[in-house]
Amino acid sequence: MALVPYALTRPFLFGLDPEAAHELTLDALAKLQNTPLQCLWAQPRVADPVTIAGLRFPNRIGLAAGLDKNGRCIDGLGAMGFGFIEVGTVTPLGQPGNPKPRMFRLPAKNALINRLGFNNEGLASFLANVQRATSFRRAGGLVGLNIGKNAATPIERAADDYLAALAGVYPHADYVTVNISSPNTKNLRALQSDEALDALLGALQARRQQLATEHGRHVPMFVKIAPDLDEAQVGVIAATLRANGIDGVIATNTTLAREAVAGLPHADEAGGLSGAPVFEASNRVIAQLRAALGSAYPIIGVGGVLCGADARAKRAAGADLVQVYTGLIYRGPALVPACARAMKG
Repeated sequence: MALVPYALTRPFLFGLDPEAAHELTLDALAKLQNTPLQCLWAQPRVADPVTIAGLRFPNRIGLAAGLDKNGRCIDGLGAMGFGFIEVGTVTPLGQPGNPKPRMFRLPAKNALINRLGFNNEGLASFLANVQRATSFRRAGGLVGLNIGKNAATPIERAADDYLAALAGVYPHADYVTVNISSPNTKNLRALQSDEALDALLGALQARRQQLATEHGRHVPMFVKIAPDLDEAQVGVIAATLRANGIDGVIATNTTLAREAVAGLPHADEAGGLSGAPVFEASNRVIAQLRAALGSAYPIIGVGGVLCGADARAKRAAGADLVQVYTGLIYRGPALVPACARAMKG
C-alpha cells in the first residue's frame, strides 16, 4: 500500500498546468525510484501470470505508452504493481513536439486531450534510460518499446524511421509496438490504410527476421491502432496483421471524436481525447478484432479504464491484456492492483 494516498496529492497536481504536473511527477519518479522513498507510491503486484505472444506476463495490467516517452521511470512506475510497462513513443531523432499548451484536462468526464506530437529526446537517450532500468525486470516485469516516425520525415519515407527505430530498440525490448495511430503527427494515421500498412509491416517483418538472426532472439511485434475505424477498416487491418506475421495488436489509441465531451471547457482543442469517453469505442474495436482474428490472437486493450470493472469489460470484449494511462492520472497508483485483481483468473 502506498504510504501517501493519491487523494492527498491529486488536488496539488490538478492545480498545476497538466503538462507541468506530468513533468513534475516524472521528475520525482526518476529521482526517487529504487530508493527507500519509493514506498510513497509503491503498490503490491498482484500475481496472475499469463503467457501471451510467447511472453510470460506477471499479471494482465500494463502501462500504456505516452506517459513515459523517454523511458526514464520504468522502475518507479513498475513499483505501482504493473505486470508490464510500455514506454515511448520514441522517434529516431529527438524532437520538441507541438507548441504548448498541448495537454488539457476535462475532469467532468475523467478525460484528457493531448496534442504532444511525439515529443522525445531521441533514440540514443531513450535506449540509455531503458538500459538503466533494472529492478522492474529483475522482478519479472516486461518492458515494451513503442516506436514512431519523426514529424519532419515525409510520410512516404515513414518506413525509414520505423526501420531505424526497430533496429535500435530490438536488443532491449521484450516486445516492440509500432505506433501508426497517434492523431498528433501529420498524416500518420494514413499508414493504417490497406496498401500503406501492408508495405510498412512487410518491411518491418523482413527487418525483424534479420534482427532475430543477429541477436539470437525473437522479439514480438505489436501494432497500435486508432478507435476511429469502421468495421470494414478493422477487418482489413486484421487481415494485414496476420498476412505479415505480426504477433499482436493494441486497441486503441486516442480518439478524434468529441461527442462525449461537447460543450465542456477545452473540448474543442485539437488533439487526441483519452480517458472515459474512449472506453466504448475501444471496446467496439477490440470486439471486432477478436471476431476477425479468432480466439488465440493476442490483443491488448486500452482506453478509458478507470476501475476494475472497466478492466473486466475490456477482457469481456476480447482483450488478453489491458493497459492504463489516463485512469492512472485520475485514480492514482491504487488503480493498478485493483484492475489486476479484477482481471485475475
